[in-house]
Amino acid sequence: MSRMWTIMRKEFLHIIRDPRTLGLVVALPVLSLLLLSYAVARDIKNIPLVVADLSKTEVSRHFMDRYWLSGFFRMAYEVDSETALLQLIDSGKAKAGLLIPEDFHKVSVGEASAVPFYIDGSDPALAQAAQLAAETIGQVAAQDVLVEQLNNSPLRIELRLPVDTRFRFLYNPDMRRLNFTIPGLVASILQIQALLLTSSAIVREREQGTLEQLIVTPIKPWELMLGKILPFVLVTFVNVGLILAVASFWFRVPVAGSLTLLLILTAIFLLGSLGLGVLISNISRTQMQAMYLAAFSLMPTLILSGFLYPRENMHWIAYYAGYLLPVTFYLDIMRGIILKGVGASTLWPSIWPMALFSVVVFVASVLVFHKRVE
Repeated sequence: MSRMWTIMRKEFLHIIRDPRTLGLVVALPVLSLLLLSYAVARDIKNIPLVVADLSKTEVSRHFMDRYWLSGFFRMAYEVDSETALLQLIDSGKAKAGLLIPEDFHKVSVGEASAVPFYIDGSDPALAQAAQLAAETIGQVAAQDVLVEQLNNSPLRIELRLPVDTRFRFLYNPDMRRLNFTIPGLVASILQIQALLLTSSAIVREREQGTLEQLIVTPIKPWELMLGKILPFVLVTFVNVGLILAVASFWFRVPVAGSLTLLLILTAIFLLGSLGLGVLISNISRTQMQAMYLAAFSLMPTLILSGFLYPRENMHWIAYYAGYLLPVTFYLDIMRGIILKGVGASTLWPSIWPMALFSVVVFVASVLVFHKRVE
């Protein structure tokens, strides 16, 4: 322990002697969480809608009102022709268009009317949200018209739907997108920071010529690796506390489960992620190579882990490649503890692969590091 503490003290001195970098290391994750949360966690609402009401009746006006009263659309423009409607969508000023035909008023007397709804499909996410909202609004409007027709019928038929589907949303009853996105952001930010912090730990010693001093000491490879990793674990734990505080008090995303369990599993995750950075540093010859290899993991961290896209819908190659990243398992753990409040027994399928990854990466770092000058 005394030899490992010597290496840890040396790393702490490197950190303390550069207060500007230390400040960035502590502040940037919190700033990233604040910025990215507002950027990617917003629900799709207030979609700019252009309406061409060729009927101009009370029936068509009530039908139009349903769209902006829903909150999903806002009437950005109102035009008098289909051509003008399409021009606004082509220019990007509107993302959807509603064309109400001249004979729309006949729906009140039992006749059908086709209502074209145009959607800008250049943004698939927005297009799918607009399609789902428009379908729901159209179905509700059609049901109301049908009920009105039956009520006005001389037969006085009482209409009852045969199936009454009632939804119950578990864990996130308000359907807040932030509650789902922020745990993923926290996991991704910690993964990226851990790699960037330690990816130059060994290669820096080699470039500065101090690696020879470490080689002639009686320290063992595993002590050197732990001595390099543990100081950054402590620094990153400060970030974990700050990030969780911001998520809880600023974004109102409380931890539903055990905070102690979350911190313990976070420590295991950080050991694996920081160990992966040290492994990158061991196989790199220059700090530039180490930084490139660490930066290369940025896109896989965001995409293959399931943060941006559900892993179940990925091609099998991409799906299994995600298992090579510890953040894939940690992401399930974060969402399980923060959102669902589940315990270690439920999360065990994600805990043991993450712990195994940390052990394998640490052993690989020890084996790759040779206590000799190559």
